[in-house]
Amino acid sequence: MTKQNETYPREEKLKAKRLIDELFITGKSVSKYPLRLVYIEVEDENAPAFQTGVSVSKRYFKKAVDRNYYKRLLRETYRKNKHILTEQLDQKFAMMLFYQTKDRLNYQEVEHKMKGLFDKFIKQQQTTPSESDNHAI
Repeated sequence: MTKQNETYPREEKLKAKRLIDELFITGKSVSKYPLRLVYIEVEDENAPAFQTGVSVSKRYFKKAVDRNYYKRLLRETYRKNKHILTEQLDQKFAMMLFYQTKDRLNYQEVEHKMKGLFDKFIKQQQTTPSESDNHAI
């Protein structure tokens, strides 16, 4: 694995309001406690393979310092482990990662959960046919 794969460039950050709104309206999700991944498949051929955003609820962490810490943690574990997704999937996705607990997990625990979440996501993608396959019938 090269260092090139372990980047999180600006193009891969989920910022488009249209995509974020669509995620919350039509997105599917997969969970691996305490992480949740909401995603939609993207049809745009110019889009990067994955556009990702992170979120930590104010309900669990009242102080912005704590929320920002866990958002940094999610981005870092995503950056280090996104190769798992890029090696296994050919589709393009917009996705949002959520940290959904008040438990204060350390980096190793979050990274372990992230890998499990990615494995579960890949299995889900390989068992369910994509919408573009359904139209070919």
